[in-house]
Amino acid sequence: MKRVLFVASECVPFIKTGGLADVVGSLPKYFNKEEFDVRVILPKYVCMKEEWKEKLQYRTHFYMNLGWRTQYVGVLELELNGIIFYFIDNEFYFAGPQPYGQIFEDVEKFAFFSKAALSALPALDFKPDIVHCHDWQTGLIPLFLKDRFSDNEFYWNIKSIMTIHNLKFQGIWDIKTIRDITGLPAYYFTPDKLEYKKDANYLKGGIVYADAVTTVSRTYAEEIKMPFYGEGLDGLMRARSNCLSGIVNGIDYEVYNPETDAYIAHHYSAENFRREKIKNKRALQEQLGLERNDKKFLIGMVSRLTDQKGFDLIAYIMDELCQDENVEIVVLGTGEERYENMFRHFDWKYNSRVSANIYYSEELSHKIYASCDAFLMPSLFEPCGLSQLMSLRYGTIPIVRETGGLKDTVEPYNEYEGTGTGFSFANYNAHEMLGTIRYAKWVFEEKKRDWNKIVERAMRADFSWDASARQYEDLYNNL
Repeated sequence: MKRVLFVASECVPFIKTGGLADVVGSLPKYFNKEEFDVRVILPKYVCMKEEWKEKLQYRTHFYMNLGWRTQYVGVLELELNGIIFYFIDNEFYFAGPQPYGQIFEDVEKFAFFSKAALSALPALDFKPDIVHCHDWQTGLIPLFLKDRFSDNEFYWNIKSIMTIHNLKFQGIWDIKTIRDITGLPAYYFTPDKLEYKKDANYLKGGIVYADAVTTVSRTYAEEIKMPFYGEGLDGLMRARSNCLSGIVNGIDYEVYNPETDAYIAHHYSAENFRREKIKNKRALQEQLGLERNDKKFLIGMVSRLTDQKGFDLIAYIMDELCQDENVEIVVLGTGEERYENMFRHFDWKYNSRVSANIYYSEELSHKIYASCDAFLMPSLFEPCGLSQLMSLRYGTIPIVRETGGLKDTVEPYNEYEGTGTGFSFANYNAHEMLGTIRYAKWVFEEKKRDWNKIVERAMRADFSWDASARQYEDLYNNL
């Protein structure tokens, strides 16, 4: 039996700010239980919902040195869906209304968390064969294993994997402060280790010291070796390319299932969507005050409203797109103020054709995935992306830019061969995107039978965690 420990800063259903939480919360359930004992360790944030905090069982506590300070470490435990979750407790570090605060607070908080997670293992009598670290918040763990913990026999032969969910976020702060926080010697703060442009970089440390590095799609694993996508670490990614692999994320097919989803008005499947899916569209049009009309081409977006997600392209052509006949647009999300206000403006200007929902709602997101005809996702870069996987699952056809995970998961429609599960464009160009949207709309209006076949192929594509879990199992076995 191989033992694997996931270490991460967030995880559904306990705490979530982004896609990382979905991955850490759902992937462990899909491993072969006879071969792998997978457990998860997380911070116990004060801002976690009470319903989860009440269920936590006390396991142990101890005191630990961090740099020159001595800190309390409590460890609590909860079993959910057959997976054991551990929580590191320290109210000094994990207080506050959100899991993340200022980057300075965060670099100290996650240095503490990384060291505490490793220090707790002997007390829990759990020695993992592999520690699987997620994103910059856990970047110090591979380094700690090779340094602070190497003189303790318990930690010998533990391998580490660093998974990059988004290379843009690296955990960078000045070397003097990081040395003070971690107590690490000057030896580690050189350009071939933690040092990055005269500062210290947690993610870089994780990539340098981990036994294997993964990211969340094959294309993104190639892209980050190039300066445009490499966020300053492309040289390091090329240097570590022999240990770098891309394994595409999945989604939890129990949660995202149009046949059983409690949030949507009418259930449907790949067999009966031709009759049943349209009922969700009518219900959403009514709910949001859009003109109720089956012939409208309803385009959905559920996203953070940021440049990374391609909203500068959408801003360029929004007026033009809204003037096209029979187009309706529904947006859900928050983000940069200029994009929030842009959608409010178009909601006001084209009231019965645009619905701007500038907040986040799990329920409305499911309704959008189930009700729209198309889902627009023109990202500048996208390590994996989960929204397009959800829209495929619900037969809402993705229109995407060919980058990262979007390129790996959405097969562009080919009208001559009758293949494809969506529509895509290659260049980061607003009018190339508009042309692709208009082409999709033309197929929707003029070639309804072909459109329905695209929907059927999309709904039958398998992006459950099963396939990805097998690839992770192979990686663990190889290590």
